[in-house]
Amino acid sequence: MLKKLTLIVLLASVITSSVTAQKKRIGNETAEQKKKRMEWWTDARFGMFIHWGLYSLAARHEWVKHNEHMTNEQYQKYFDMYNPDHFDPHKWARAAKAAGMKYAVLTTKHHEGFCLFDSKYTDYKATNTKAKRDLVKEYVQAFRAEGLKVGFYYSLLDWHHPDYTMDDAHPLTQVDTSQANYDKLNKGRDMNKYRLYLKNQVRELMTNYGKIDILWLDWSWDKGAKHGKRDKDWDAVNLLKMVRQLQPGIIVNNRLGLEDYSDGADFVTPEQVSTKELEKYKGKTWETCQTFSGSWGYYRDENTWKTHRQLLDLLITSVSNGGNLILNVGPTARGEFDYRATNALDSLAYWMHANDKAIYNCTYAPADFKVPDNTKLTYNPQTKRLYVHLYEYPANGKLELPGYKGKVKYAQFLNDYSELKYESSGSNDLTLELPKSKPRYDIPVVELVLQ
Repeated sequence: MLKKLTLIVLLASVITSSVTAQKKRIGNETAEQKKKRMEWWTDARFGMFIHWGLYSLAARHEWVKHNEHMTNEQYQKYFDMYNPDHFDPHKWARAAKAAGMKYAVLTTKHHEGFCLFDSKYTDYKATNTKAKRDLVKEYVQAFRAEGLKVGFYYSLLDWHHPDYTMDDAHPLTQVDTSQANYDKLNKGRDMNKYRLYLKNQVRELMTNYGKIDILWLDWSWDKGAKHGKRDKDWDAVNLLKMVRQLQPGIIVNNRLGLEDYSDGADFVTPEQVSTKELEKYKGKTWETCQTFSGSWGYYRDENTWKTHRQLLDLLITSVSNGGNLILNVGPTARGEFDYRATNALDSLAYWMHANDKAIYNCTYAPADFKVPDNTKLTYNPQTKRLYVHLYEYPANGKLELPGYKGKVKYAQFLNDYSELKYESSGSNDLTLELPKSKPRYDIPVVELVLQ
């Protein structure tokens, strides 16, 4: 009897702890208030990531300091040579806008520790290089001028700061992973001082540049890591409280390590995943971050660039599963987009000019609409328009719409609003008649006006 009673008490404790964990909150925002705050972002669906820093001079991956186990002294040459003489953020903003992107996120500081902004807490910043400018300030002004929402990325890691303690991502721990080496490297370092530095810099970013729409903080990890870092290392709860106090309308990503809090993040961030994997995020609030090529920073000799069709598929698949896509550009050390990035942006601009209505304000289709063969669906719940993305153009000129009978009152190509006729084919189906000549888009879009 005593054992049974003990078991009941233990079970009650577990259940109570579970309920408590589920209800754990940092703020008091309601679900409706959050939905309103996030509305512009979920309507936008498409943004630009910009990874830019000293690593652009190395031109061989933004993790070059880590990958090649460089010391601060070895890495210093990039600081000394940094001189982005072609930097013109207005060109960046115009390219983003033309490609159909509605917001942008710039790396104000990546893991290397170098700051593109004029922070009073470090000398390791753009204003002390040959650039002699606050590059973040110019970015903010340029993108706002084009009507784009402005976001900041800030690395929680810092491979340059003298008080940042060792972990398994630090450049100096890659060759010798022994505890003795960790202890030796950590001697004299004080994570409390780094936490204060981190918080002071985030406060600068949240107060010195006007309204900021998005904050990407990157990143927390400890699963399977002997020397990882988590929310406690960043004092993440208080950091997020400060951010929300200084920028009440801001949207913050999920990499602070605050999974135990229901309001510890605004969206999840599947990184570099396949379009197939994106399907499992349906019903969540999410944004997939993807690169044009295999790295985030400028990589001169990297050649695994995504094709135009692959980029379109990422965008369409994201929206068809209720998510956002943020595509990354890694500017060169001279401060401009290289020809491959420009070509990719131009190809997206061509498609988006004609088909953006199938992206903005859209989400996944209602459950009672089956996905026709070789297509993907997006849906605008406000206008009640369904968009059929034709991944393969029917050779016979007929698109079968299973179960659509009685649900459609008009059909047209989205790119030119040219009418498409349809007829009943079976008890509940419709057959859409398409012209023999495919519209000059890799993935044409049919717009269905629903009953």
